[in-house]
Amino acid sequence: MPEILDRVLALDITADAQAVTAAAVAELDRRADAVAGVPPVPGTPEWDAEQGTDAPVRRETAWRLAAFRIGLAAGLDPLPNLIGLRHIGVSWETIGRAAGTTRQSAHERWAGRVSAVLDGRDQAALRPEGRS
Repeated sequence: MPEILDRVLALDITADAQAVTAAAVAELDRRADAVAGVPPVPGTPEWDAEQGTDAPVRRETAWRLAAFRIGLAAGLDPLPNLIGLRHIGVSWETIGRAAGTTRQSAHERWAGRVSAVLDGRDQAALRPEGRS
C-alpha cells in the first residue's frame, strides 16, 4: 500500500486539475445560460427585433452576473467574471449585491486584482493559479 500512496502523491496532476476546471467552467456557462437566457440567433426575427434596443446589453449583464454568482458559490476564482462585469460598466454596488455583500466590501476584496488586469499590469492573473 505505501507504494501506491507514494505514486499518487508524486504524480503530476496539473492536466487533471485543468480538465476539472475546464469542465466546471463549461458547466458554469451552461447554468448561466439557463438562468439568464441565451441570445437569439443572428438573422432571426427575434434577433432583428432586439436590434437598436438595450436588450442585448441587459442580457449580457444578467448573464455575467449569473455566472459570477454561480462561480462564486461554487468556489471558483471570480476574477474572469469580475473583469467582464467591470469591463461592461457594472458598478461595485451591483457586484456587491450579487456577492451578498456591500459595495465597499466587494471593492476592497476584488478591485485591486481587477484593476491590475484591466490596466495590463497582471496578465498572469487570468491564468489558473498564475501559471504561464
